Amino acid sequence: MFRLKIIFILLISVFFSNCAQESKPNVNYKAHTFYYNWFGNPEKDGKYYHWEHDILPHWSDTTWNNAGKFPGKENIGANYYPELGTYSSNDSELIKKHMQMIQQSGIGVLVITWWGKDSYEDKSIKTYLNIAENYDLKIALHIEPFYKTAEEFKIQLDYLKTQYGNHSALYKVNNKPLLYVYDSYKLEANEWQKLLSPKGDLSIRNTTLDAVFIGLWVKKDHGDLIKESGFDGFYTYFASDGFVYGSTSENWKSMSAFAEKNQLLFIPCVGPGYIDTRIRPWNNANTKPRNKGLYYENMFKAALEANPNYIGITSFNEWHEGTQIEPSISKKYKDYNYEDFSETNDTWFYIKKTKELVNKFK
Repeated sequence: MFRLKIIFILLISVFFSNCAQESKPNVNYKAHTFYYNWFGNPEKDGKYYHWEHDILPHWSDTTWNNAGKFPGKENIGANYYPELGTYSSNDSELIKKHMQMIQQSGIGVLVITWWGKDSYEDKSIKTYLNIAENYDLKIALHIEPFYKTAEEFKIQLDYLKTQYGNHSALYKVNNKPLLYVYDSYKLEANEWQKLLSPKGDLSIRNTTLDAVFIGLWVKKDHGDLIKESGFDGFYTYFASDGFVYGSTSENWKSMSAFAEKNQLLFIPCVGPGYIDTRIRPWNNANTKPRNKGLYYENMFKAALEANPNYIGITSFNEWHEGTQIEPSISKKYKDYNYEDFSETNDTWFYIKKTKELVNKFK
């Protein structure tokens, strides 16, 4: 009788364990979303970070020089307004809410913007890593162009390795961290070769600093630059289809063939739409209406047809460029009406739409 009781208890525990696992949304670690932890507010951080934002000048039209800035709170540097308000990226309760959303979207990896040791964005990385573990999510880093030389880049890699390299929530490929390198073309190929070539003067290959480095393909000839530099693959980042060669979805099949030929990883990036005219009033040409999710669907379909290794989603919360899938709300500030998702009658529409699309990426 005692033995039967033990067997019964074990069966019950297995049953409930399986139910708990099944109740968790499945996430796809091949689906990555670009995430921005650069926001702050006075309550948590002493002032607004990034919700306040300059109106950016045009490179040649002086109309927009010294055009002022958005102060934050009700009047932010974005065309949409977040459902969670002008939050702080250092608030652990906010991070948990975001992790829940990302888990519900089916995305498995957050690619967090990183501006180097001791930056505002650096101080919350460990918190993100610790919380991500509780949601079965992984963290990769999006290294921004704050460095000027390969030597400086290597110093930063050493810091990353020391601080975060052993954390179990850090996303790795073949036991090496996956690192996205934004605006990688700003360094010449011979400078990158110092680090990324096995024979380079500063080579990190086959050392504890080695990683899977993903460069940014922008212009048509950047494939050759990425190959010569020694990168392990490339991504396209921008959510405005047609903005540059790399983000033009009709080019992705040929870019995929280039990647396969040269044994590189290919990560096309898709987004739900694009609008940044609050901070770049001169950039109407690159606005991409969401069309109730149709724009997102078409871009994702093009990515799938290119047979990629991973798909990047731009973005979870890049509010300045209106690419976020994070929920937004209807809001008016004085004579300005923020864009919203009212056409779908669901603030979580793009979280759910992402889940539907990610499920197609096997």
